[in-house]
This record gives sequence, C-alpha cells and structure tokens, in this order.
Amino acid sequence: MPKTKPLHWLGGFIADLPTPFDDRDGIDWSAFEMLCEHQIGSGATAIVVGETMGESSTLERTERAEIIGAAVGIARGRIAIIAGAGSNSTGQAIELTEIAESNGADAILSVAPYYNKPMQTGILAHFQSIAASTSLPILLHDIPSRTAREISDETIARLAESTQFIGLNDAAGSVARLFRLRAMLPPAFRLLCGDYTHALAYLTSGGDGCISGIANLFPDRCRQLHEGCTGGNLPAARRASVDLAAIGALMSSEAPIATLKYGMSLLGFMKPALRLPLVELSEDSRKAVALAMTAVGEPTKVSHIPA
Repeated sequence: MPKTKPLHWLGGFIADLPTPFDDRDGIDWSAFEMLCEHQIGSGATAIVVGETMGESSTLERTERAEIIGAAVGIARGRIAIIAGAGSNSTGQAIELTEIAESNGADAILSVAPYYNKPMQTGILAHFQSIAASTSLPILLHDIPSRTAREISDETIARLAESTQFIGLNDAAGSVARLFRLRAMLPPAFRLLCGDYTHALAYLTSGGDGCISGIANLFPDRCRQLHEGCTGGNLPAARRASVDLAAIGALMSSEAPIATLKYGMSLLGFMKPALRLPLVELSEDSRKAVALAMTAVGEPTKVSHIPA
C-alpha cells in the first residue's frame, strides 16, 4: 500500500530541485540542505529530487540514492519527497524505483520512455511493470518536448484505474487537455502543470498544482499565485504571474537548468556549476536573469547584478 496519502501533499507549487555541485564536480551537500530547508520553510508540501532540474541523466546510481536519502533525512517527515525514477529502459526504471523506495522516498515521478519511441501499448506495459515492482505511489511525467512521445489520454485513463497511479505532471502544454482528462479520470487523481508558462491558465481551469523549477527561486510568490487561483482571488494570482513572467520566460528558454542554477547562485544558495553536456550561461544571459529576478519585486534578495 502507498506510504502516504497523496491528497494531503500533492498540490500547490512543488519545486523540482536542482542538484548543486561543488568545485570538484561532486554534490554540494550543504547547499542541498539549504535548498530543501528553503522549501520546507516556505510551507511547500513536497519537493522533487533527482529529476529534470536535478540533472538526472548525469547522476550515478549511488548519487541518486544519496540524494534521496539526504532529502528524506533533512525532511524528517516535514515535507514529502518525490524521487525522479524514470528511464527509457523499463528494467532501469524499475532499478531506480527500487533505489527510491529503499531510501525512503514517499513517491516516484516516472517520465514517459524517451528516445526509443514506444507505442502506447508499450508505454502502458512499461508503467504497469514499474507499478508491479514497488509499493510506492507513482506520479506520471508527460513531457513530449523531451521524450518525443506523449502518454496518451487513453493510456493515462487505463493506468489511473489503479490507485497506485496518483497523478500526472503534465508538460504537454495544453490546457484543453486538462478538461478532457478531468472527465476521464477518478476524482482523486491529481493533475499538475509541468510547464510554468501555462500555470496560471492551468490552475484557474481546475488544475491541482504545478511542478516547476521557478518554485526554487520564489516559493512565496508561487504560493500567492496558487492561493489566488484556488481561493478565488484572481487579481492576486495575476499580479504574482506578472511579477514572475520575465524569469518564467527565461526558465522556458533553451537553458532552463543553467538559468535556474544561476538564479539560485544570485540568492546565495549554491554555485551555478553544471555537468556536461550542460554549460553555464553567457555573461549576457546572466545579466538577463539578474534583471528578471529584480522584476519580481524583491531586489534585496539578489546578491548582485553583473555589470
């Protein structure tokens, strides 16, 4: 049986945490702890570790285990830990799921198989095999821009027949799909926006939340956006969305992880270091990030703006 009750924590803005690296290309554990505590202190109900913003493709198996274990240890039950555990190999996805479960994760986020372009019957069998290997709740991740295959509405509906599948992180970029899925899925199945640029429209249309890199930078403003949508205060939600628009646009650029890491470095949380093939931003891009962050209206939190 699932370890937690997803409806208690699977909603609002959930930060997809970056993995901070030190000068020797190892994981910066003190920075990682600060990132986790930042989310806990902001009142977030869950965080994602070892997924898109965490540069999962460059992490070793041991590092994934250490990251999940560290997050669980830091959280001490104060926040749910969702571990990235996806792969385009079903066997490898099962191995990553086992790592997540053995290190105390509350749920896994499992992405659609990428690169090898399976048929929908293959995608269905892939996720069913993962579910059979674990007792953890599974949050599906559909991001066709990265995987070249979407999880079809019909496949999601088939998977949702099992309560082990608790929701969808939907980065397909279609608010219309939200309405289609609502009519097809059980009421308890959670629908979260996986693309911040659509978050306001998604939440005002009945979405349950948003998994986003931007929630690392400004969790309070993201919470205002969500509460404005769910509490009927749309002017407040729109103001928060406008404040975040510039940095949100940069986060949706060709270098979202580099943008996030540089932004977090300006706030003093971590170094902007990445692992190849990702590289750090150019000087012009750094200036754009700093200016976009000051546009949020909290310039005193930005440590410096490049000259």
